[in-house]
Amino acid sequence: MSGESKPNGPAKIVALPGDGVGPEITEQALAVLDLCCAAAGRKIEVVEMLIGGAATDAGEPPLPDKTRDACVAADAVLLGAVGGPKYDLLEPELRPERGLLALRKALGVYTNIRPVKTFAPLAEYSPLKTELARGTDLVVVRELLGGIYFGIPKGIDDKDGVRRAYNTMVYSEPEIQRVARVAFEIARGRKKRVMSVDKANVLDVSRFWREVVTDIHQKEFSDVALDHQYVDSAAMDLIRQPSKFDVIVTGNLFGDILTDEAAVLAGSIGLLPSASLGDGPGLYEPIHGSAPDIAGQGIANPLGTIASVAMMLRSSLAMPAQADRLERAIESVLTQGIRTKDLGGNASTKEMGAEICRALEPQA
Repeated sequence: MSGESKPNGPAKIVALPGDGVGPEITEQALAVLDLCCAAAGRKIEVVEMLIGGAATDAGEPPLPDKTRDACVAADAVLLGAVGGPKYDLLEPELRPERGLLALRKALGVYTNIRPVKTFAPLAEYSPLKTELARGTDLVVVRELLGGIYFGIPKGIDDKDGVRRAYNTMVYSEPEIQRVARVAFEIARGRKKRVMSVDKANVLDVSRFWREVVTDIHQKEFSDVALDHQYVDSAAMDLIRQPSKFDVIVTGNLFGDILTDEAAVLAGSIGLLPSASLGDGPGLYEPIHGSAPDIAGQGIANPLGTIASVAMMLRSSLAMPAQADRLERAIESVLTQGIRTKDLGGNASTKEMGAEICRALEPQA
């Protein structure tokens, strides 16, 4: 999967702050990244580029050519967030989300990895009963470049005086195979359990998905347990018994929905990171949106973006020790009771970033 930069060479990072709270949270994440790399004696080169609404505000398309080219040439890409109500009336091709979809395609990131873990000090903040939320530790592996988001044909037309809209859900065998392999490999390093989620009782695409995943399992990963579950049932179990899951693998649409649902298990959507990986540079971003209602107030939670930096250190920059160190720092700060507003605290975005940096400093 995603290519790694040379361990001793300068790491080229493209930062895409984007819209809403994106610039605020990205600023803190970059400060943490700089500290981690400095501690390891690793040089980094960071360049900030436009994407999404910030790009259209500047008279550019949502993914400017120069942004795309810089990202493709980078070792890793850090994204803040894109979108907002002010862009809802734009033509579809000018909306911020089109920039993100185009970036994923340009980078060839076919797998989105979203870990969901309930930190012990935050179990009480989950909307679930504490005894249900406590101990949640799962990973959702979502296919990212296929399915109904990219299928052709799609559009809106008028047929015999009746307007209609249509999208096409389509998956090829190689698309399913490659994301299934990622899920099984991740499971091998965890509890060796994969749940493949589909809608095989209704959709031909899902029946094919199940067939291909089963075949890969039997031929290459028989040491890992594989189960299948319908998406509606899986959505219910994520709330009813989240601890039953280890690694979930699913398609683009189902993964999009399930990961946002799973995010509440941790207590706040602001806590969770993601990594989108393929054969080139990795794309790292928090799973939350641009939150325009709180943008500029300095209260956004930067931990999802900072945790995404940990995933970057591990997967793209070949710095697993620094990734572990950063994840311990995040847990340490939360254990100390430091909270942003979404978790009932008073720490600002900058204060939370500063606390993580402080936790990373060598102890005397």
